[in-house]
Amino acid sequence: MKKQAVVISPQDNVATVVDDFASGTLIHFFIGGSEQSIQLLQDIPLGHKFAICDISPSANILKYGESIGVSTTLILAGQHVHVHNMESQRGQSNK
Repeated sequence: MKKQAVVISPQDNVATVVDDFASGTLIHFFIGGSEQSIQLLQDIPLGHKFAICDISPSANILKYGESIGVSTTLILAGQHVHVHNMESQRGQSNK
């Protein structure tokens, strides 16, 4: 199988694509040694992320096993994850 997306940590809830992929494409990736697949619900450009499971509103977006932001809406498995549905928490104060 040719690598289509990368998941770094088993805790991740997003994968990063290694090429441009159209909506409807069945993407294959590995979590640990287990091959997984998800049908994309939207076009995903090279280097961008898609959800590998449903992500609830206000949930952490996990990449590299670390939170890279928080979802601003429900994100379904296979949807593009980017600034339109997530917000970075870096540089935010807890005031």
